[in-house]
Amino acid sequence: MNTPPVLMPDAVAVTIGYLRDALVARGMTVPVGSRVPSPRPVRFVRIERIGGPADTVVTDRPRLDVHCWGADEGDAHDLMQVCRALLGAARGAYGGTVLARPVTGGPQLLPDVESGAARYAFTLDITMRGTAL
Repeated sequence: MNTPPVLMPDAVAVTIGYLRDALVARGMTVPVGSRVPSPRPVRFVRIERIGGPADTVVTDRPRLDVHCWGADEGDAHDLMQVCRALLGAARGAYGGTVLARPVTGGPQLLPDVESGAARYAFTLDITMRGTAL
């Protein structure tokens, strides 16, 4: 029996959409993206995939880095904690897939190398279900 090809969702795009919606639902209009814009907003969240294995034929486990900039160290830390809580609690269907996984690394203070701006980061693994192609 042949296994049909499975198309995995774009983990970064789905996670960005989820986090944007979750932040807005809490009255926080913070830009969230996969690339740092120029000029970078004072408060900004960047999500990028840094690896992660396929779990099964139909599931993927992306490892994501989440970087949070703020007006100062306290602001960056507070934004990171909100993002960490929201993503760590993500369960269930979103964007045609399933988000479900705890935070796996961090948080850590990582001042922006280029600007010196306050930035915090953490890492999480999520599980996403693909769909038959």
